[in-house]
Amino acid sequence: MSLIVQKFGGSSVANPERIRNVARRVVETKRKGHQLVVVVSALGDTTDELIDLASQITDRPSEREMDMLLSTGEQVSVALLAMAIQELGHAAISFTGPQVGILTDQAHTKARIVDINTDRIQQALRKGSIAIVAGFQGQTPDQEITTLGRGGSDLTAVALAKALRAKVCEIYTDVDGVYTADPRLVEDAKKLDLISYDEMLELASLGAQVMQARSVEVGKKFDVPILVRSSLNHSSGTLITKEVKSMENVLIRGVAVNNNEAKITIFGVPDRPGVASRIFKIIADQNVNVDMIIQNKTKTKTTDLSFTVFKTDLKRTLATIGKAVRAVKAKGFECDESIAKVSIVGVGMRSHSGVASKMFGALAAKKINIDMISTSEIKISCVIAKKSGRDAVRVLHREFGLGKA
Repeated sequence: MSLIVQKFGGSSVANPERIRNVARRVVETKRKGHQLVVVVSALGDTTDELIDLASQITDRPSEREMDMLLSTGEQVSVALLAMAIQELGHAAISFTGPQVGILTDQAHTKARIVDINTDRIQQALRKGSIAIVAGFQGQTPDQEITTLGRGGSDLTAVALAKALRAKVCEIYTDVDGVYTADPRLVEDAKKLDLISYDEMLELASLGAQVMQARSVEVGKKFDVPILVRSSLNHSSGTLITKEVKSMENVLIRGVAVNNNEAKITIFGVPDRPGVASRIFKIIADQNVNVDMIIQNKTKTKTTDLSFTVFKTDLKRTLATIGKAVRAVKAKGFECDESIAKVSIVGVGMRSHSGVASKMFGALAAKKINIDMISTSEIKISCVIAKKSGRDAVRVLHREFGLGKA
C-alpha cells in the first residue's frame, strides 16, 4: 500500500458539484488501495473576495489580521470535502494546518514552513481514514496563525509529501498539465509530458500560474515527484522530476509572461561603494523581495538604479523608498506599473549558443522594445511594455517552434 498526497486548487472545489467530483476522484484512488492525504485550497475566488472585503475596511490592514482572515477560506473547503467523502461511504477527517502540526516562521502573509509534526495525520491513516488538510496555512511557535503566500496550498502539499515520504504528490488544477505557454494566450500551446524541477521553478517564478515557485523548490530539494494534472478529466498530466540527459535536446521548454511586477528607478544615486547595499538593505528590512536590478552609470559621478518588485509588495516599497533615497542623497525616484516580464526557459540553453540573439531579434521584428534584461543558465527575461506582453509571448512561442504543429 502506497501513500499519495493529492492537492485540489480553488477552481476544483469552486461549487458543491465540483466538491462532489473531487470526492469521487479521491474515493476512486482510495479504492485502488492507497493511503490518502488530500490538501485543499479555498473555494473558487474566496481568497480574493476576502482580500476585497478587507480593503473595504482599511487600505493598510495588519498582516497578522490578514492571516486570521484568509485562513478561514480553507477551513470551509476541507470540512465540505470531508462531508462529501463521508456521503460516499468512506471515512474522512478534516484538519487545519495548525492541527496537523505545520510550524512556520513569523513572516505573516508569506511564512515559510520550518517543521511538520505528522503524528495526527499518521493516526488518521492508521484508522483507515482519508486525511483532508487545509492548505496555505500554519502556525508559529507562539501559536499565531500564518499563511504561506499566494498558491501556498501547493507548498503545503509538497511539504507533506516529503514529511510523509509519499510515493507522489499530485497537483490537481483546471488545466491538463504544464504547457509551453499559457493556453489562454497562445492557442497552439502544447502540453508537456515531462519537465525538470529547474525549468518548472523558473516558469513558476516567471509568471506561469500552474504551481507556486516555493513548492517546486521543496520538491527539488527533497526529490519529491510532482504530477500536475486536471481534476476535470483523466489526462496523464505533466511529471516534474529530476533533469535527465535527454532534456538538453529541447532548446526551449516554455515561454512565460508576468504582468504583476512594477519597475522603480532611483535617479542620481552617488557612484561609490556601499550605496546600493544600503538602498537594498532598507528595502529588505520591510520584507520586500527585489527581482531584476540594472544600474546605468553616467558621466556625472552618479548612477540611475532600476529594479522590479512584485505588485503585492509595491505599497510597502513605495512607503520605504523615500527613506532609501534620502539616506543615500539620491535625487529622486519614479515608479512604472505598466510593465511586463517575458521569459524563455529551457535546460537546453546550457549547451546551445545564439538563444539570446534569436530572442532579441524576434522581439525587434515585432517592434517590441526591451527595457531590462536578466539571464541565468536556463532562462532569459526581458522587461517590456505591458501592452506588448501578449504579442511577445506569441512571437517567441512561434520563433522557437513550441507549438503543436
